[in-house]
Amino acid sequence: MTKVTTDTFLGGRVVVRQPGQGFRSGLDAVMLAAAVPVDDGGDAFELGCGAGAASFCLAARVQLCKVIGIDVQPQLVDLALSNAVANNLKARMSFVTADVFALPPELKRDFDHVFCNPPFHDAAGRISPVASRAMSLVDEGRLGEWLATGLKRVRSQGTLTVILRADKLGEALRHLPESGIVIFPLWPRRDVAAKRVILQVRKDSGVPAVLLSGLVVHESDGSFTPPADAVLRGARLSLALGSRPL
Repeated sequence: MTKVTTDTFLGGRVVVRQPGQGFRSGLDAVMLAAAVPVDDGGDAFELGCGAGAASFCLAARVQLCKVIGIDVQPQLVDLALSNAVANNLKARMSFVTADVFALPPELKRDFDHVFCNPPFHDAAGRISPVASRAMSLVDEGRLGEWLATGLKRVRSQGTLTVILRADKLGEALRHLPESGIVIFPLWPRRDVAAKRVILQVRKDSGVPAVLLSGLVVHESDGSFTPPADAVLRGARLSLALGSRPL
């Protein structure tokens, strides 16, 4: 494994050791975790967990939830397991080496919530020379399969929450139900096109799809906006009409 760095999230409440090269979790992981509507006593399943940053942010925010994460790269799962110990979360978190498209039998069950940051770069685009990073970022045209796998593992009225590159939204919607969808853009700055969207699907919901106003992440000077800063410190990102971080 390449050099490992230690990074902090949620104002220092979460510590994550992750590879110095390759795919590294950051803002996307925090925003994704903040949007998962799990409650105390609920369970959540992360597809493609990497070193576990999003899972740890979720578990730190919701004190009694249980989280399971999988990743196809065993070296990242090893880091996630050690990070669980470092964050005193081993009792309610577990990580398994597994392929999203070939889940082991024990994980072919229903969860309250499933979440993921799937690979979103096209194979025809620029590919990282770092093999682990390329594996984490290149979707090989399988975004629809990620979404189908995630939704299949959600129990009725539970949610699938995904953070995507904004230009992948149309492709994602082609693979999802027409109802029960909330689209939440993340705007880098005011008057700048969104680069990321959070997409949430409530399974078996008949509620029409909703496009929310989303969240502006940065002020013009590059600092975080107050709502974004609140999320980065552990606030929930509620994907409900007219909602703001709590």
